[in-house]
Amino acid sequence: MASGSAPAVWIVLGTRPEAIKLAPLVVRMRQEGRLRPVVVSTGQHVTPVRQALAAFGLAADVEIALDRSEGSQAELAARLIPRLDGELVGAPPAAVVVQGDTATALIGALVAFWRRTTLVHLEAGLRSGDLTRPFPEEANRRLVAQVAQLHLAPTPLAAANLAAEGITGPRVLVTGNTIVDAVHLIVRRSPAGADPAPLAGRRRLILVTTHRRESWGEPMRRIVTAVRTLARTHADVEVVFPVHPNGALHHDIHAALDGQERVRVTDPLDYPELLRLLERAELVLSDSGGILEEAVTLDTPALVLRDVTERAEAIDAGYAQLTGTDTDRIVRAADLLLARGGSPAATGCRTNPFGDGRAAARAEQAIAWILGRAERPAPLSSSTPAAGSAVPGGVPAATNAVPAVPGGGAAVPDSGAVGPRGEAVPAAPLGGARVAGSSRRAAALAGQRVAVARDA
Repeated sequence: MASGSAPAVWIVLGTRPEAIKLAPLVVRMRQEGRLRPVVVSTGQHVTPVRQALAAFGLAADVEIALDRSEGSQAELAARLIPRLDGELVGAPPAAVVVQGDTATALIGALVAFWRRTTLVHLEAGLRSGDLTRPFPEEANRRLVAQVAQLHLAPTPLAAANLAAEGITGPRVLVTGNTIVDAVHLIVRRSPAGADPAPLAGRRRLILVTTHRRESWGEPMRRIVTAVRTLARTHADVEVVFPVHPNGALHHDIHAALDGQERVRVTDPLDYPELLRLLERAELVLSDSGGILEEAVTLDTPALVLRDVTERAEAIDAGYAQLTGTDTDRIVRAADLLLARGGSPAATGCRTNPFGDGRAAARAEQAIAWILGRAERPAPLSSSTPAAGSAVPGGVPAATNAVPAVPGGGAAVPDSGAVGPRGEAVPAAPLGGARVAGSSRRAAALAGQRVAVARDA
């Protein structure tokens, strides 16, 4: 079908993570030709979005320029709502796609709802169970769920979260997470290039990132104390810490770590550079959900610098541990992993809980379906996870139960999956396991989970 006859679908994004996770969908829509993607950049974070899209060979079709002085959520909403509404009225799309839980996602969802435009929520159903963590993202994604017509859940657990809120039926589809698609696309298209962080001798790399509002202030000071401790006590380790552009974070981290031997605080890295570091890292410490998903896809163990997580699948599968921001807990967990040298503590393969690299294909077909231009796609198949499936609130529970997939029908094994470098990954029978990657280090986390109780 010629793209000229295809209905326009807005892809609304305003932050680097949104650009990264929506780029594979744009690529897929252009390949199929039955939908015409219109990339709308809201101006929330201008330069990071341009850089992230460029990594995939993309650019915004509409770029909204906002006059912002203070950077608050209220200011962003006040400036963006009338601009986005005006753009939508001027060239109405058949559907609007928002991703995740940012201010841009919420504003885009509200504008689409007010104008009675079909709204698609990519990465629907993530829940921490706590409106204050992450703040305000937990509220944002719950609000978007109330007005969306199509909910593209990345995992069965996310779909189960939606079902618990009364959102069920064929308009909920488990697609997998497009971050897996994004990693595959970048790893395949990026040449070896210059090393963004060459290491001296045989040093091992720890990558650290942190940006969440709940990490600001005293929690951040505890994190940087843990980083200093690890650098001092492990002579063969080098830490690379790309700093979020937020001014307060930038100042605090530089003040605490500048001059610390074998710790490098850097500006934000381009996405291909970040993935190269993440792939090489012995360990990653982060409060970022996207980094956690990327670490799983690249088979790098992760310590989650939060007390709760909406991505409990990574904990359950043994790829990650919750440590919170307690200095001693972070150091103890990192010491154990570094002592093992990245060697598995147990044998066997693991399934990437975030998907098989074909989430964008399912999402594109689902959007075409809701617009009457395709059959509804089959959901991502799932096999029984390891013990420790999550319960609401992000706290692991000892159970082997597999959450039901609302509207998903019977799951069947996918075939033809590939790893991030294009290697064939055979499909596994239900109840079996496979992994997109070597799984050489993920099992090192088995038996090391750090129980972090939620605050009262």
